[in-house]
Order: sequence, then structure tokens, then C-alpha cells
Amino acid sequence: MASVELPVLKPGDYGSDQDVRWCPGCGDYSILAQMKKVMATLGWPREKTVFVSGIGCSSRFPYYMNTYGMHSIHGRAPAFATGIKSCRPDLNVFVITGDGDALSIGGNHFMHAVRRNVNLNIVLFNNRIYGLTKGQYSPTSELGKVTKSTPMGSIDNPMSPLSLAIGCEATFVARSIDVHIKHLADTLKRAAEHPGVSFVEVYQNCNVFNDGAYKYATDKAVKADNVIEIEHGKPLIFGKNRDKGIRLNGMHPEVVELGKGITEDDLLFHDEQATQPTLAYLLSRMRYPEFPEPIGVLRCVDAPRYDDLLNEQVAQARAEKGEGDLDKLFNSGDTWTVE
Repeated sequence: MASVELPVLKPGDYGSDQDVRWCPGCGDYSILAQMKKVMATLGWPREKTVFVSGIGCSSRFPYYMNTYGMHSIHGRAPAFATGIKSCRPDLNVFVITGDGDALSIGGNHFMHAVRRNVNLNIVLFNNRIYGLTKGQYSPTSELGKVTKSTPMGSIDNPMSPLSLAIGCEATFVARSIDVHIKHLADTLKRAAEHPGVSFVEVYQNCNVFNDGAYKYATDKAVKADNVIEIEHGKPLIFGKNRDKGIRLNGMHPEVVELGKGITEDDLLFHDEQATQPTLAYLLSRMRYPEFPEPIGVLRCVDAPRYDDLLNEQVAQARAEKGEGDLDKLFNSGDTWTVE
């Protein structure tokens, strides 16, 4: 039988025919564009790819991808995605979520999907605000944030999505920025190729309700001093003139200036493959303005995957007990008849 040569898909082939309904200038457009490019680079069949979302601006994402998709329940996308991947391990499954959807009502589902190492790709759009419901503070909003729901300023300690994921021992954890398009595309590609759960936090600007939340990390005049692009095996160097670095002082990181008796060898070297998540967690706690904030892959390790182990148990049960019979199951054990 002659083989059928499949067409080479371009980024546009992964876009649906739906009108994109985000506010003009929203950072979501950039993430969508880079995702399409990544899909084309990977060459994954559209019918073998699924995007699952919860509720929020980011959760419109499945409508705009020409793949399978599910717009599910607020905060429950990881549960839906776990079911899909467990029943259909041949599918490539993405969870698209936001800081409210994933970390507030969905925190429990997010946490358990990560700790189980389900082979999912979770992308969290973090704009530090509730955009769809018109500007209330979110779990990642900074202290003192004045919003419609916090008129006197937020008194909640903001969550760190990276710290939460690393605390649950996610096997792949990374951060990128919506306008840093090459870095974002490279990060999404690495995440998609990772065997096991991958978690990518994307700093995403909401230009209507929280414009400029990440100006310190995107403004060309200052970003080099406020962001550090981490790479495996390389020292943590940053600054417009590449003259600053991070070194450990005991168990604590500190900013130092190169020269003046300090060399690259004195700096902290990044190891994304460290089995223990200690270094990755330390990086996740580096926050502006005290420290430059890391972007890139904080952690990338291998571990047994929940969906693989589940299907191995199913196969073992079938081998030992046969295919099973639902009618027999329902009528076994403690049963009774109502007259």
C-alpha cells in the first residue's frame, strides 16, 4: 500500500476561522501567535492536539486553535485534561489558564495535576488582575493594589505561580513574557516536548485593567537591569552592560557587581536538571525590585508520569482478570432486591 504524504502545516493552519475577541493590544494575541508557530515547528497533527481551558480571558484560547478543544468549568481545566490524557495517551494536551482561574478557584486542581506529573502542558497567562470580570484583584496582584474589589488596597500576600509549581515538584517549570516573542516561542516549544507535566508562566499585559504591570520587565530602557535570562550551566549575569550577577551568600542570593574582585566563577551557576528543587525554588523567590526576575527554564527533570502508570495498572488488571463485565460488577458483592 502506497504511503500518503501529509501536508506540511504552517502557523496559519493551526488558527481557526473564529474572530479573535480580545481587547486590542492585549498580550494574549502574542501568546496565541507564538503557540501557532510552535505547533507548526513541532508538526503535530491538529487532530492529535487538544486545548482545554477554564474561565477567563485566556480561556477563549481553544476557540482560536484549529485543533480539538474544550472550554470547561472555572478552575477545573486540569481535571478535564487529566481525564483526556489518561484515556487518550496518544493526544497532546494543553491547559490554558489564568492567574485567577488556576490559582484561586482552581488552585486545588492545578496543584494535584502538577504533583501527579500528568503529561500535560499548562500555560498560565499572568496579568495580575481579573480581566474578564472587569478589574478585580487576583491571587497574584501585588500588596496595596487598588482595584474595584480592593478600594483601599489589597492586603493579600500575592502568590508566586512558579513557587507553587516547584513546591509541588513539577518536572518542568519556566517563565516568559508576552512581548519577548522569540524567548516565548522557544520556551513553549521546550515545554511541549517535555515528557511529563510542563508549567509555563507568561507575564501578560492587560492593557485595559492593569496596563504596565510588567513595564519594569518590558521597557527597553530598564528591562536589562530587572530581568535575568537564565540558561542551564551558565552563570547568572544580567544588566545593560552585563556587569551584574547573582551569587549565594550562605543560603541567600545577593546582587553583586562584576569586577572589583568578583568574577563569573564567584556567581551562582544555573542547573535546571538538579534533582532537588532547592535552586529552582530559590530562583522563583527572586522578585523585583530587590532582584532581577528570572525568565527561562527553572527546572527540567524526568520522573514517572501519572497517565503512564495508570494505563500500566489498567493493562495489568486486564491481563490478570480479563476485560471485565459491567453487568457482572453491578450485580456482585452486597446487593439486595427491593420488593
